[in-house]
Amino acid sequence: MNEKRFQKVTEIIRKRKLLVMAINLLDKLITAITFMCYPLLLAYLFVNKSDLLLSAVLVPGVSFAVVTVFRRLYNSKRPYEVYDFEPVIQKNTLGKSFPSRHVFSIFVIGMTFLQVQTDLGIWFMFLGVLLAMIRVFGGVHFIKDVTVGAVAGIVFGCIGFYVIF
Repeated sequence: MNEKRFQKVTEIIRKRKLLVMAINLLDKLITAITFMCYPLLLAYLFVNKSDLLLSAVLVPGVSFAVVTVFRRLYNSKRPYEVYDFEPVIQKNTLGKSFPSRHVFSIFVIGMTFLQVQTDLGIWFMFLGVLLAMIRVFGGVHFIKDVTVGAVAGIVFGCIGFYVIF
């Protein structure tokens, strides 16, 4: 989205307090669900002595570290920094926008769930698409940030689960 579209979208959303609340709530809720379910998945794999446990820890963990280091080095500005507006999602972080780590994380965790239970993996991928839209409409990421975050999560998951392990 360009500056005019970001301004217009956030202005439309900001005029509807219920929509602002919904976007902020969904952003936090989807993130919380993901980060509560992932340790539960690991516990399930541990209790069942699954051979997948090591890869379920290493693939998301190592790839998360790689993305975090890349973001810090690349240090891309966020939409509200570039276009000087207040985002719908309360955020005051400067830089480190590319790729979206929230979106990356949910997709790589979705890839992890796919290894154990296909339906849950697909559900997390759906939540990932929803989260990506929320992060863009909330004004904290550009479309390229969330797209690359999603693709990177899938690619790291595929490489980790289907090539390395």
